[in-house]
Amino acid sequence: MVYKFRIISDEADDFMREIKIDAEANFYDLHEAILKSTGYKDDQMTSFFICDDDWEKETEITLEDMGSGSSEEDTYVMKDTPLNELLEDEKQKLVYVFDPLAERVFFIELAEIITGKDLEKAVISRKEGTPPPQTIDFDEQLNTNSSLDLDEDFYGDEDFNEDDLDDAGFDFNDGSDPYGQDNY
Repeated sequence: MVYKFRIISDEADDFMREIKIDAEANFYDLHEAILKSTGYKDDQMTSFFICDDDWEKETEITLEDMGSGSSEEDTYVMKDTPLNELLEDEKQKLVYVFDPLAERVFFIELAEIITGKDLEKAVISRKEGTPPPQTIDFDEQLNTNSSLDLDEDFYGDEDFNEDDLDDAGFDFNDGSDPYGQDNY
């Protein structure tokens, strides 16, 4: 059985990848196919999340065993988890966190399940657009955001009048607590 995944990004409108992979391959194989299709380096602590229909994260599949120690929760590691262990329905949704520091993701849908076929290796069957950068340079991001126009209109109405404030609402009773409590 072959799974065909469709991958999109909310950062790059023209970006889309389709990857066909054997259902018995593991999540690490899919991870490698995504990296290959985007040209990303394998130097981030990526994760997959199985999602509900509203893209709410449910089950995490990590790159490495994070050793949470909690025996109540099942833990899944990419190399140890076959795709067909957690995915069985078309239109199943996943999120692939490719930049964990900035929490940037790809949205993945199991677009089609092809029965009666097998694949030795993952195949990038469709490649459109340019992927977003793998990581964000935070210094560069700060420099970009410093050009925001922070004039008096930024915080609201330019016709703000201090006289409109009720002085009684800001009375601190000369530092004593009106409720008779000493708070430090």
